Amino acid sequence: MTAPAFTPLASGFSFLEAPRWHDGRLWLSDFYTHRVLTVDLAGRVETVAEVPQQPSGLGWLPDGRLLVVSMRDRRLLRREPDGTLVLHADLAGIAGGHCNDMVVDAQGRAWVGNFGFDLMGGAPPQRATLARVDPDGRVHAAAEGLCFPNGSAITPDGRTLLVGESFGNRVSAFDIAPDGSLGPRRDWAAFAPLPTATDFMGVLGQLVIAPDGCTLDAEGCLWIADAIGQRVVRVREGGEIVQTLSTAPLGVFACALGGDDGRTLFLCVAPDFDEHARSAAREAQLWSVRVDVPHAGWP
Repeated sequence: MTAPAFTPLASGFSFLEAPRWHDGRLWLSDFYTHRVLTVDLAGRVETVAEVPQQPSGLGWLPDGRLLVVSMRDRRLLRREPDGTLVLHADLAGIAGGHCNDMVVDAQGRAWVGNFGFDLMGGAPPQRATLARVDPDGRVHAAAEGLCFPNGSAITPDGRTLLVGESFGNRVSAFDIAPDGSLGPRRDWAAFAPLPTATDFMGVLGQLVIAPDGCTLDAEGCLWIADAIGQRVVRVREGGEIVQTLSTAPLGVFACALGGDDGRTLFLCVAPDFDEHARSAAREAQLWSVRVDVPHAGWP
């Protein structure tokens, strides 16, 4: 495990998630200040939207309109050209807990994960259903029985969806059919067996890697933020970890490749993911580090 010289880019946030490089800036959500932000390479921060029910996953429709996951009310919002946010899709019929991360493909189809249970309230973990939202706002159950579907990515050919299962010790892969439906789940990377515990702390103790936010590179590897390991790992299909970057003593909960050449790895770091602690503090930071292989695919 290496400890590179990270560059602090911006600080003073509550809890950052869903970083996306788009139009020459990094876009990301700050959970407990309820803001969608942009940060440029000079560290200048701008608020572009406010989401009262807590923003998370971000993506764009083909016409350039921003989609934002609204976590607590389990909705997907759309930012119109005048900056207003409107309802794009209601996910309450599918999501068993807060909605979280999302990936949007070139056609504007959004795959949205959810907790599946009341994580912050200490409820027993439950399996979750991944939602697909078509560009016209229609909602479908895309895949069932997932262990906290979280950070997701789509391969450059648009044919494979990768979903990190934070409580499943795995990244799952699905073939994407032309109509957007998904084929059977398969392991893309399995780091350990599925946890067998039925309580939150028991499941946490059986995790080896808790895949959170992720980003694909041009060699087909996936950079994964390990939500329990204070590290990002670069993983090949099959589960081989080819590089590890430690963020200790801070945790890292999302990452993205971007910059002008796609070789800057952005990291969303914070002391932990506890809702009460993070909402009461402004200790989250955005870091960057240069890597050798550029970004590929979505987001």
